[in-house]
Amino acid sequence: MEFILNPYALTLIISSLLVGGLSVYIGFKLEDSVRWIVFTMLASSVWGFFYGIELTAQTVDDMLVWSKLQYAGLVMAPSCWVVFSLKYTGYDSSDKPWVYPSLFFLPIVTYILVLTNSWHHLHYRSTWLITSGPFPILGIEKGIWYPVLVAYSYVFYFLGTFTLWKRFKYANLHFQRQTQLLIMGGLFPFVFNLLYQAAWFKPFDGLDITPYAFLFTYLLISIAILRFNLFNLKPVAREKILEVMTHGAIIFDHRHKIVDFNSAARKFWNDPLDLKIGVPAEQIFHSHPEILQLLGQPSHRVLQTRMSKKDCFWDVKVESVPLSDSGAIVSGGLMLFENITEQIKTNEQLKKQASELQQLNDLKDKFFSIISHDLKGPVFGVKELIHLTQNGIVTEEEFLEMLPEISKNMEHVAILLENLLAWTSSQLRGEYIQRETLDLGKLIRSQKNLLERIAREKSILLELRGFEDIWASVDKNMFELIIRNLVSNAIKFSKPGSKVLISCEQEDKTLKLCVKDYGMGISEENLQKLNAGISFSTRGQSNESGTGLGLLLVREYIVKNGGTLTIDSKLGEGTKFCVTVPRAKAPVPVA
Repeated sequence: MEFILNPYALTLIISSLLVGGLSVYIGFKLEDSVRWIVFTMLASSVWGFFYGIELTAQTVDDMLVWSKLQYAGLVMAPSCWVVFSLKYTGYDSSDKPWVYPSLFFLPIVTYILVLTNSWHHLHYRSTWLITSGPFPILGIEKGIWYPVLVAYSYVFYFLGTFTLWKRFKYANLHFQRQTQLLIMGGLFPFVFNLLYQAAWFKPFDGLDITPYAFLFTYLLISIAILRFNLFNLKPVAREKILEVMTHGAIIFDHRHKIVDFNSAARKFWNDPLDLKIGVPAEQIFHSHPEILQLLGQPSHRVLQTRMSKKDCFWDVKVESVPLSDSGAIVSGGLMLFENITEQIKTNEQLKKQASELQQLNDLKDKFFSIISHDLKGPVFGVKELIHLTQNGIVTEEEFLEMLPEISKNMEHVAILLENLLAWTSSQLRGEYIQRETLDLGKLIRSQKNLLERIAREKSILLELRGFEDIWASVDKNMFELIIRNLVSNAIKFSKPGSKVLISCEQEDKTLKLCVKDYGMGISEENLQKLNAGISFSTRGQSNESGTGLGLLLVREYIVKNGGTLTIDSKLGEGTKFCVTVPRAKAPVPVA
């Protein structure tokens, strides 16, 4: 073989070696998915290197040998470009494993046809030597497969370029610059090849300037990779970071248009398709101006808002983080969305439980005080009186005189013990509700008889109204305790010589039972405590002591029986407690 160097061949050989060397070096610096740009550059350098050697050859046979070698790079460069574009933009081929191998089917077939062209002449129909220029050039007559090579090369370059443009046309400035440089890397050589294929620009009647264009472009890209860390921030890596985030994330550019978002962000919109690359913030936040105001703020901001989700609402925490390219110049913003609905419910539940626990602790302290004073005092008093009587210090006549007062104290102790035992049962193991269909009139009259003596001692009349043929569905023991506490409480605060009215009204599905006294009444402050379920105690008309436990149990037992409690009172005029309970039909008599 005879080789004669010329400036065109020398330029191609040197630039090909330079791009090839840079490609190998860069290949060790980049990650796997981005490394395919290196394979594209390496394929182009193989094409350019062997085309440069072809330009030094002097015979057709020698030129065809180098032509076959240069086609190894020429046919592979378009496929490598498409693979790089797909991997660089994060294309997921896990469910389509055949995609990448299929891209190399036509290049492999084409190269086999090139190697065996002398048998079938499908690629080159004929070849000759062009000697009209300053150096010999291989002349070719295209075979039927040659247009196939040109067509799939153009389609592949367009496909890769369009994939890049489609993915990053609204990206931030960094990725826009990367994409612009890469698109230029694909289109610049394409334009020169189009001029060559159309014979509009073919120096010396056959010189192909496409390899020059490729090598020049990839030389610039190599410098950009090494000097400016072109692929230091890979979109795929950034996308993976966004996707593993549990919070919704949306990235806006300086024009407040969406340039990226993760799949979690779609969950915050009724129609997930409303969230698209390039959509302005004004469009997606038109119903939330408070969120829109966060964009463009120079510092990190956080707000809590409520967003509608079809048939419900979400409480959402929104964080706005400004993104700056340099200094204080805001080039975009990151918004993070977190659904805190359950968190708020949990916090409210914890606050409620903490409040209830505090009330229970306060009540516990109060009960210990009750046991140590209200119970201890009367019991020890009776014990001491018995001791004095036994020793003859107190005579039988004196003992009998004190007996009514002792009896009154024991009545108070009995009610207190009953309430304490009932409350302890309720708090420690809960209450089993055993509903019965009860004759409410009979139950009320029974409780009236039990409390009649206490009322008579204060000259108070207990009056019943509306209890004829009244039936209720309640727990008997609980309802008896409710009545005893309400009536005894009314007696306690009634003026001597007045009355306590116990009445009942029939409603649609409920019975309304009211206990009204004409005594002291309740102050507004204490009325608010009662309505809030806060335990407290006050002394009665005759200085009777109390614990506040009775009304607490009344409210709890009414709720457990499916009823309600209302309290109306005016100072100096009296108080009216009204209880609603489920109404029941009278049982059918058994024949």
